[in-house]
Amino acid sequence: MKHTILTILSAVAALSAAAQVPTLNDTPLKEVFGDKFKVGVAINNFQAHETDTKGAEVVKHHFNSIVAENVMKNEKIHPEKGVYFWDDADAFVKFGEDNGMDIIGHCLVWHSQLAPWFLVDDEGKYVSADTLKARLRDHIHTVVGRYKGRVRGWDVVNEAIVEDGSYRKSPLYQILGEEFIPLAFQYAHEADPDAELYYNDYGMNVAGRRDAVVRLVGELKKRGLRIDGIGMQGHMGMDYPDFEEFEQAIDAFAGTGCKVMITEWDMSALPTLHRSANVADVVAFRKAMNPYPDGLPADVAAEWNSRMDAFYSLFLRHADQIDRVTAWGVSDGDSWKNGWPMRGRVEYPLLFDRNYEMKPFLKKLTEYHKNK
Repeated sequence: MKHTILTILSAVAALSAAAQVPTLNDTPLKEVFGDKFKVGVAINNFQAHETDTKGAEVVKHHFNSIVAENVMKNEKIHPEKGVYFWDDADAFVKFGEDNGMDIIGHCLVWHSQLAPWFLVDDEGKYVSADTLKARLRDHIHTVVGRYKGRVRGWDVVNEAIVEDGSYRKSPLYQILGEEFIPLAFQYAHEADPDAELYYNDYGMNVAGRRDAVVRLVGELKKRGLRIDGIGMQGHMGMDYPDFEEFEQAIDAFAGTGCKVMITEWDMSALPTLHRSANVADVVAFRKAMNPYPDGLPADVAAEWNSRMDAFYSLFLRHADQIDRVTAWGVSDGDSWKNGWPMRGRVEYPLLFDRNYEMKPFLKKLTEYHKNK
């Protein structure tokens, strides 16, 4: 249901966006920062098919790398046993090729957004380890094989480690144990020996997860398996992640010999809320969850821009270690954070506002760096 709601909201945002005219007079981000790292963005189905014409123009103007937001996830591309749906993924890849962009596939193995059939037999019980291995191999070989030589790199495994450094007890883990990760990397390399292969996760500044991922990379390399990069998901808020911890994690991951990538970058402008079991005033809580439905107050916008400036400046200081910085959506209206975790919630987490205007912090950084 959540994904259905998000799809509807994205459709509404795309139709609304068609009426907006983006300002493309700004110097392209890829020209200013392209010698530092790849300047990436996740694009949705409307942008890939160019029905959101304004969003597509912003992508073409500013970015030199794209990642599939949803269309390559298991439930979208492999909805039924023996059935693959290629139309949207093909459009995404063609968009990248037509515009000379690095194309990143996302994602091959993730416990969430799996097609309902993928883990179970005809009786609805978990399949055997051998059956799941066969399904994983077929899925990865088919998807990666279709785009062999066309997709630069793949998020092979997504979000498999939890904060304390243990493996997430997902159905994938319950059936195959730790082995599902090396198997996924093995199958992806078999399907396209030249494609780069990445591990991607959120909260990568947390010491337990950070150290576990470093160990995982070492174990994969020890087994002779290819792993090229570590994706540090940049889902941030006004009070997280800790700045110093994030920087330490960049250094730790670079120390593995892998490329470091800032992936899925967005920053919530709303207060971080932790809902307790007892909520006395539901109306007040819902208002607190959606405090700025009509736009950010000037002081909040200034604070948000300052924090985004600090992180982008951090990425630039570590440009010798960071291969790519990818925003998780083009404009605020595209963000998955809208309507989550409550319907009607309005967010402001991305590099461009709902009118496709570049946010002040980025405009300032662009002006500063373009003549250096």
